[in-house]
Amino acid sequence: MERFAEKLETDAAMKVWSVHDFCQRYRLCEEEERRLTSLFGMFATARELLNNAQRTPKWR
Repeated sequence: MERFAEKLETDAAMKVWSVHDFCQRYRLCEEEERRLTSLFGMFATARELLNNAQRTPKWR
């Protein structure tokens, strides 16, 4: 059972995203999309994007 959990965790982290789609899904600004595109190109893994995305806080 433990191997199954490890495989699921690894598969989700290794999913390849389009940087543009990722930014739309997480509502990142165009400047952040340009920054991520310059870092990774047009595609990157979910782990890379989630670890490197910066989102400005939205105060009430």
